[in-house]
Amino acid sequence: MYSMFGYLSFVCLFLLCSSPHQGRSATAIAVGRCLQDRIRACNAGDTLVVSAGVHEGNVVLDRRLILIGQGWPIIRGTGKGSVLTVKADSCVVKGFIIEHSGGNLMNDDSGLFLEARHCVAEGNILRDILFGIYLFQSDFNTIRGNRITGRRDLDLGQRGSGIHIWNSNHNVFAENTVTQARDGFYVQYAKHTRIEGNEAHDLRYGLHYMYADSNIFLGNDFHDNVAGAAIMYSKFIRFRHNVFSRNRGYSSFGILFQDCHDMLADSNVIADNVVGMFFEATTDNRFRHNIIANNDVALQMFQNSTGNSFSGNNFIGNLNPLSLVGKQTETRWSEDGVGNYWSTYDGYDMDGDGIGDIPMKIQNVFQYMEGQNANLRLYLYSPASQALAAAAKAFPILDINSEEDCHPRMRPADLHALPAVRMMRGESHSDRNLAGLLLLMPVTGACCAGLLYRRRRRRREQ
Repeated sequence: MYSMFGYLSFVCLFLLCSSPHQGRSATAIAVGRCLQDRIRACNAGDTLVVSAGVHEGNVVLDRRLILIGQGWPIIRGTGKGSVLTVKADSCVVKGFIIEHSGGNLMNDDSGLFLEARHCVAEGNILRDILFGIYLFQSDFNTIRGNRITGRRDLDLGQRGSGIHIWNSNHNVFAENTVTQARDGFYVQYAKHTRIEGNEAHDLRYGLHYMYADSNIFLGNDFHDNVAGAAIMYSKFIRFRHNVFSRNRGYSSFGILFQDCHDMLADSNVIADNVVGMFFEATTDNRFRHNIIANNDVALQMFQNSTGNSFSGNNFIGNLNPLSLVGKQTETRWSEDGVGNYWSTYDGYDMDGDGIGDIPMKIQNVFQYMEGQNANLRLYLYSPASQALAAAAKAFPILDINSEEDCHPRMRPADLHALPAVRMMRGESHSDRNLAGLLLLMPVTGACCAGLLYRRRRRRREQ
């Protein structure tokens, strides 16, 4: 998945290091000698190798350099401002521990503050920092394989983002790990950004788009956050093969969509969240081949979210398929005769074409009653709520909404080969179990997934 990025990064680094007109290679810096002074002594295009040890003070790269850490040297800031600021184009920073930035959110104090083009930051560890890596009007950069840990002693609102992208275009972020910051990736006024193969956990939002159009994110794992992703005021977003799981807490979502348009969500896993996906003023988007499983509420929609389409998705083991604010959404629940699989569908297929002969009504009477009396949520997991749901199917007396899938699938779509599912299989034992259960046959998969969900929920509550 990442071979093309790796190849381009290697070629870039090789050309910078080997071309005779690019500069010379500097000797390793001994501990105790001022790193900033040695940078000033370099010519543009030099390679500066920094030896292990602690190098005190904030550092500025104001000329084109390749800065290589050997043995994990530490650049320790003064506790004010940004630790390492890159002002020159085509710089490389690789193999450092960067720590102890300032704490002023208004000044964007960061571990690595980048205001240049065509730079590479690769294989660094950033810790005890307010913002991790901050891109300020910086285009065509590659940020790869960095580990960023924010200040966990601060409240979420007092932390900076792990990777913050402002007014910066055509950047690539691959294979980074971000934790204990405010947002994992904060993307504002940034176009043509590619976010691929990253992990973001224990944050407010794993990924946060604001006014950021025409971006792609692929193969990322957003788990154990307040929300896996918040995509807001953006359009033409494409996201595939991502995992949004275990995002739980007050007002938590796998993915939140606010005023978003013309997006494509393909082959993602949205599992074990309070709300799988939340929609407000979000129109004309396509959702296909996704697994939406084991969420308290699979989809929560405001009536002003219209023109969205769902086809070929697997809805498995969700306690409630749809919570609708309003009467209807004009959502298309099938495309060209291809609907979705619903583990709660109890219709029949007389002609054997794999499509249910009666529509799947996407509603839950208990959720409707809960909307009238919030205290009923105390009984969400009780036998009474399940009995009410069964009775409502047998004796439909409430016209809750008109949402229905006219072409429900009798069996789940074959999504065994999804990279997102393979990703979950490589994680913890419970995730591997969940990934396997999501792909079982309809009745067994739904029952087992529900049992696993309830066991895990009880463990969290103990």
